[in-house]
Amino acid sequence: MKTRLGLALLLAGVLAVPATADAFCGFYVSGATGKLFNNATQVVMMRDGQRTVLSMQNDYQGPPQDFALVVPVPTVLQKEDVKTLPHAVFTRVDQMGAPRLVEYWEQDPCYVPRVRRKYSGRVGGRGAPRDYAPKAKAKKPFVKVEARFEVGEYEIVILSSNDSGALDGWLRAEMYNIPEGAQDALRPYIEAGTKFFVARVNVAKVTFAGNRALLSPLRFHYDTPEFTLPVRLGLLNANGPQDLIVNILARNQRYEAANRANVTIPTNVVVGDKVRSQFGAFYNALFDETLAQNPGAVVTEYSWAANTCDPCPGPTLTGSDFQLLGADALGDRGASGFVLTRLHARYTQETMTEDLVFRAAAPLVGGRGTPDRYGELTQKGASPGNVNNFQGRYAILHPWKGPVSCQSPSFGSWGGPPGNRGHRAATVSPAAFVAKRRKIKLGSVVRQDVPEINLKAARKLRLKHKSKR
Repeated sequence: MKTRLGLALLLAGVLAVPATADAFCGFYVSGATGKLFNNATQVVMMRDGQRTVLSMQNDYQGPPQDFALVVPVPTVLQKEDVKTLPHAVFTRVDQMGAPRLVEYWEQDPCYVPRVRRKYSGRVGGRGAPRDYAPKAKAKKPFVKVEARFEVGEYEIVILSSNDSGALDGWLRAEMYNIPEGAQDALRPYIEAGTKFFVARVNVAKVTFAGNRALLSPLRFHYDTPEFTLPVRLGLLNANGPQDLIVNILARNQRYEAANRANVTIPTNVVVGDKVRSQFGAFYNALFDETLAQNPGAVVTEYSWAANTCDPCPGPTLTGSDFQLLGADALGDRGASGFVLTRLHARYTQETMTEDLVFRAAAPLVGGRGTPDRYGELTQKGASPGNVNNFQGRYAILHPWKGPVSCQSPSFGSWGGPPGNRGHRAATVSPAAFVAKRRKIKLGSVVRQDVPEINLKAARKLRLKHKSKR
């Protein structure tokens, strides 16, 4: 469809977010005394039955000393359960789910187009008196090393403990500078019988860019009935509100948050030409306003078959990508039929009082289709569907400004740039959006009203024939 319509695509890439306020599902500990903040963590989760494969790409900001990370896990992991991954696979996942900016040009109204196939859409009472018998003697606090092994630049230990103070003490005895409040944060996990994945980083094996460690992504898997992501520990390293993007891959299944409100990002919004150079700022403002009107919600930004997209900003995910991200740990069912769901949350210590829990959700469609003759992207917002075809997509429309050389012009046909029907999709470097937030007034850059967030466009799209509607 992209080739036939001649879309010009600009990829948002990594959107502009506060540089030191990205979320993580554990917390970082350091051998140095300086403060350490987690930054730019990307999470990919693969779920099948009761098995979860969790992959994390981590970036650190802090003194170049030995680092470690601590992640709660439900079971004791062994060396064969843990792998390091190439960074490129995370880039491809991000490209697939990131919001898109597309452009359409109104075609020559005197051109006689070829017939196009219509889009099909496939793809109790009072109890007994209290017993005042003496309490059983409390168990002696302990920390047990359940497993120890090395993977890549990581020296990994799996710990169990019956006391948060003992675990806190073990980490301190190992010369780690534990974030303030760690003992209280660890307590509910210990009471639930959780194990702890501690990955120490050998700084001698790591490449640094300034004071930022470029670490290999980590992947591990485990079995548990509940599909969760431990995020509360990450708040110990928080420097303000936390942004978290979770990419979930599951066979023929979309996911959403089970213990928080859910909302979809407004999509198929026509925007002004200046958004081309300010797409990161535009999307940040749109996301901020969506959360302002839906406080505490988890925002669905993408849900689509993972081996295809329309429009596609880059290569789609392949069987080898699925294997890297966990299909090899799911048994003999192969690497087909995966749906990619992208969820975006923002939270603070006050608003995130429990870990994220996910549940299966019905398919969604939205953010697809071409403009009608009046420049309207008719499939606005999200709606139920038979398959998952939902994406955050925004469009710049270029009305026809050339001569009209026929007696019966037919306006309202949209495609690629005039005279260049083979125009290829263009992309914008993700680095362009990893920058300080810029203020942008949404009402001044949208060219249509956005009812999902009660936004009125200050200036609407003008077409030569629109007054005849």
